[in-house]
Amino acid sequence: MIKEDIALFNDSFLRCQNNSGFLDRFYELFLASSPKVKNRFRNTDFEKQKMALKSSFYMMMLTVQGNARGQRYLEEIADLHSRRRLDIKPEMYDLWVESLLAAVKEFDPKFDEGVERVWRSLMNQGISFMKSRY
Repeated sequence: MIKEDIALFNDSFLRCQNNSGFLDRFYELFLASSPKVKNRFRNTDFEKQKMALKSSFYMMMLTVQGNARGQRYLEEIADLHSRRRLDIKPEMYDLWVESLLAAVKEFDPKFDEGVERVWRSLMNQGISFMKSRY
């Protein structure tokens, strides 16, 4: 990704974060996307989960910029989500992205095709990696 795309993503993320309901709405949409997802998260501490997700967005920005710390983080998360540990099925990531984009569309007042493109591009880079390590 180019620097302008990362800046566009970050600006959009900050606008979403300005509304405290953004991550709650994302998880509401994600849990409603499939009974399998809802079941998978039945014992989740969502306050802790939301903090981890927020960190993941920043780490993805680092990763797409070629930052080694971001790459290590992504490798650790991929290992955690692999079939050997949490066994997060690859198809759940597609539901995750669509739920996330729906939440961004609701919470970013400047949401447009460009914002959607950078969110999708940035998230799909990480998701492709996660799926490859399943």
